Amino acid sequence: MSRTVILCTGGIGSGKSFVVDIFRAMGIPAYDSDAAAKSLYDRDPQLLAAVAEVAGQGIISPDGSLDRIQLAARIFNDMEVRRKVEALVHPAVARDFARWAEMQESDIVLIESAILLEKPVDGIKPDYVVVVTAPEDLRIERVCARDNKTPEQVALRISLQWSDEQRVALADFTVDNSGSVPLVPQIDNILQKIKTVVYGKN
Repeated sequence: MSRTVILCTGGIGSGKSFVVDIFRAMGIPAYDSDAAAKSLYDRDPQLLAAVAEVAGQGIISPDGSLDRIQLAARIFNDMEVRRKVEALVHPAVARDFARWAEMQESDIVLIESAILLEKPVDGIKPDYVVVVTAPEDLRIERVCARDNKTPEQVALRISLQWSDEQRVALADFTVDNSGSVPLVPQIDNILQKIKTVVYGKN
């Protein structure tokens, strides 16, 4: 059974996870690709072993689990290691998403991902792209409060991601999460437009 796939994306601090929660509340099953990637290390010993081979055995804790801090340090400081790790993890996420999507009863499913626009993954082909936007100063404020980071640290992470303008250029729909426009009507409008196409309703 083929399903219509919505990609919901946005930069750090844009509030895309909150937007995804609203989609869920409206009956759309949603797959968190970032959470799935993290859990795959625990569920797939072969993936963990392959990642350790390219990132170094130091990423394996004494109990045999992934040392996420060590892995993050390796891929942040070495772009070649990051590329090799992504080449292993992204296909695993695509396979996991495909299995998950087949289990859903809905004709429409959603995948939440921060990087899928920047780094397309074979096996995940969204039919619609929803980009969540917010002013940079507000994004920095949100992440500082959430992650106990300094504004400089958050600004650096933002600078390493695509800009909102780059994302919006590839979007089918945008959601303004600045706080000045109610979210629910925006998301409901998007969903009704997609359902009109999927179900052929006027």
